[in-house]
Amino acid sequence: MIALLQKGSIVAFEGLFEQYSQKLYHFSFSYLKSESESEDVVQEVFLKIWENRAGLKTGTSFQSYLFTIAFNSIRKNFNKKARQNQFRVDLFDFLSIDNSSIENHPDYETLLSKLDLLIDQMPARRKEIFLYRKKEGKSVRDIASNMSISPKTVENQITEAMNYLKKEFDKDRISEMLFFYIFLE
Repeated sequence: MIALLQKGSIVAFEGLFEQYSQKLYHFSFSYLKSESESEDVVQEVFLKIWENRAGLKTGTSFQSYLFTIAFNSIRKNFNKKARQNQFRVDLFDFLSIDNSSIENHPDYETLLSKLDLLIDQMPARRKEIFLYRKKEGKSVRDIASNMSISPKTVENQITEAMNYLKKEFDKDRISEMLFFYIFLE
């Protein structure tokens, strides 16, 4: 079947998909615990198989090759999530270092949920700029260039976002820690 796939046989591709897709899905789900993300991994694996079909080797284990691609995709998925959640992880670390009682604070998850909620309530453009800067770590210049706005506008939007968060967290008497964490980032 691999030899047929090398020649571009769609029937062979469909046969391999039928044979391995559920195994790959369950393998992915065992790590990711997400149906949609597991389906994405299966799709990515078979997309790579199709794109690289001409270079497939017939004398090696196709199944091992599939699961290696899937495992690498799962690892990429975890790395992507880690980068996207770095903002929250950094906040957690900051709060734990500066105040060990915060780590065990019963409302810590509430604190993080509130942060997410407040960010979601920002005006769309401000939220986008804030997340590019604070969550993705993009430079002011890159954000300005990508959004076709001036760097000063980016800085103003970040300042407004910080002031908004500080004001909202002041209400719960936790603003100082959060503000300094974000400000010192």
